[in-house]
Amino acid sequence: MSDSSPATDPTTDATAQTLDVRGMRKPDKHPTIFATFGDLAVGDSFVLVNDHDPKHLHDEFEAEWPGGYDWEYLNQEMRDWQIRITRRSSTPTPRPLGRADDLGGKPGADGAVWRLGGRDRDLDASVVEVPAGVALEPHRGPGCDVLAHVLSGDGVLVTEVGQLPLAAGELVHVPAGSTRGFSAGDDGLRVLLVQQRRQELKLGL
Repeated sequence: MSDSSPATDPTTDATAQTLDVRGMRKPDKHPTIFATFGDLAVGDSFVLVNDHDPKHLHDEFEAEWPGGYDWEYLNQEMRDWQIRITRRSSTPTPRPLGRADDLGGKPGADGAVWRLGGRDRDLDASVVEVPAGVALEPHRGPGCDVLAHVLSGDGVLVTEVGQLPLAAGELVHVPAGSTRGFSAGDDGLRVLLVQQRRQELKLGL
C-alpha cells in the first residue's frame, strides 16, 4: 500500500513522498522501495514507513549505493518506523568487493563459493573452487563470452580440440557457446569467472 501524502513528522520535508509498506507482502517490499528510490532525482527524498527497523534494507543500500544515499530516522516507535531516504548520486557508486583471493564461502551445487550481488548490474561474476583431482565434464557454455582468471592452484581447461594448461594468474577468454571443462591438479583450482549477466554461471558439476 502506497500513500503519496506528506509525512506527518514536523522534521520531514513537506514535499517528500511517503511510502507506507506496512500492508505489503514481504517479497514486494524491497523491490518497491528500490523502485521508488530509483525514480528520485538527485537531492530528492521519500519517507519510508515500516512496522519495524529495516536493518536488512539498510544493509542492501549500503552494499549497492555506498555514499549515494542518506538514511535518517524520523520516528522509531513500535509499528511506526519512519526513515527519510535521500538520493545523493545519479547512479550506483563504485564499491569495493575485497581481495579476489579472499572471497569465499560455502560452495554451492556448482562449486561457486562467491557471487557478485546487487540488483542493478550488467555483469555476472563468481569464484568457483574445483577440488584437487576433480574433473568437470566438458560441456557447451552459455551464449556469451566468459573471462576466466585463475586465482590459485593449477589444472587444465579441456576444449573441443585439446587442453590448455592453467596456473595461478592465467587469464583465459572462453568464447560464447564453446566447449569447456575444467580439471584440477594436486593443489585444486580456484577460478574467477566474469560474463554478461544472463544466467547463473555454471561449470557443469
